[in-house]
Amino acid sequence: MTLIDDLQSTVDQVATAVGPSIVRIGRGWGRGSGVVISAGKVLTNAHNLRGTEVTVTFSSGERSATGTVTGIDADGDLAVVAVDTGEAPAVAWDPAAVDPRLGTPVFAVANPAGRGLRVTFGLVSAVGQAFEGPRGQRIGGSIEHTAPLNRGSSGGPIVDSSGSLLGINTNRVGDGFYLALPADAALRARVDALARGESPSRPRLGVALAPAHAARRLRAAVGLPARDGLLVRGVAEGGPAATAGIGEGDLLVAAGDRALVTPDDLFAVLETAGSSLVVTVVRGVEELSLTVSFA
Repeated sequence: MTLIDDLQSTVDQVATAVGPSIVRIGRGWGRGSGVVISAGKVLTNAHNLRGTEVTVTFSSGERSATGTVTGIDADGDLAVVAVDTGEAPAVAWDPAAVDPRLGTPVFAVANPAGRGLRVTFGLVSAVGQAFEGPRGQRIGGSIEHTAPLNRGSSGGPIVDSSGSLLGINTNRVGDGFYLALPADAALRARVDALARGESPSRPRLGVALAPAHAARRLRAAVGLPARDGLLVRGVAEGGPAATAGIGEGDLLVAAGDRALVTPDDLFAVLETAGSSLVVTVVRGVEELSLTVSFA
């Protein structure tokens, strides 16, 4: 048997094993896919939803049902929908076995626009990738792969050759490259919380940040010493940052006990922030400690 024959056989096996677990989310090309993770529960991307109710169409295309969103993580681009899954099986998911490495073969499975099952083959091209989520939040730790995806495929899974879940397709990063959220133990915990109706609420500073290179160039242009940090290029009126006295042109250099070098540093601090956070700001050459309240 040739390599091509082996690949064709594996695609057939993946389609048979995973296909019945794949659903269409919403109507038309503008929506996405999803995957059954347990009886009565479907996982998809938050950006595929337009409200608290959604039409879910199962793989055969002959049955649709109205589902209700139980939990949504808009910043992390995940959502769980409660719906009558009927005889549709849950995808095989063992978080402890998820260990994507460069060159790992993956199969992307989707039902774009409800026009039938799609299975494509690719390889993991990078790991630990970050991208900007639908609300501007940086999402890290993603799997980059080369399995082609049609429009309407986001929210569908990538699986290994045995049909076990490796990740949830979320974002396109140029011609021929795609990003998936890894289906590891951390994702399982987040999804279980969403299934229980526990939607996370992350504190937000209410600032727009300039790229790091722009911050360095601007400080150099006005004769200020080089300093790592996040340059504030806009402040939301009445937001936590504005109330604390943070202004446009300030350089955020620390939050709590963590130095701020990249936006990911700030997002990591906000993930665990309580009702308030001390932010160290450089304004010109003056260094200030400002307390931001999230009450």
